[in-house]
Amino acid sequence: MSAARSSSAGETERMGARLAHRLKAGDLVLVTGELGAGKTTFVRGAFRALGMSGPVVSPTFTIGRLYEGQDGVRLSHLDLYRLADLGAEDPGLLEDYLTPDAIAFVEWPAVALVEMPKPTVRIAMSHAGGDERDIRVEWAQ
Repeated sequence: MSAARSSSAGETERMGARLAHRLKAGDLVLVTGELGAGKTTFVRGAFRALGMSGPVVSPTFTIGRLYEGQDGVRLSHLDLYRLADLGAEDPGLLEDYLTPDAIAFVEWPAVALVEMPKPTVRIAMSHAGGDERDIRVEWAQ
């Protein structure tokens, strides 16, 4: 596991970009942290590094968004904050996002852990005062 501290949104995006260079299609990235910890900012940085040029916004009210990255790799961004559990949801809710041809980032993944494949990497973010954020990165064994 590695840990770092970010002192700005730009630095958080750069950390996401550095992580992105190690990812490939089929990888799953779980991103946890309290509200306002910078999860979407981190994802935005990763998506920029993966070839996404348009806006990257939190899909809180739509559950997920799909984007096109470079070299035909799809980019999936899920935000499961509004879900209490997946039991009351459509059984195929996550299918379009967690595919072998996509790199998927999932914010607030706890409600769906049993429904998802094993993650490639887990990111844990927390407030560290002011604009600073602590970011822990744990790659799967």
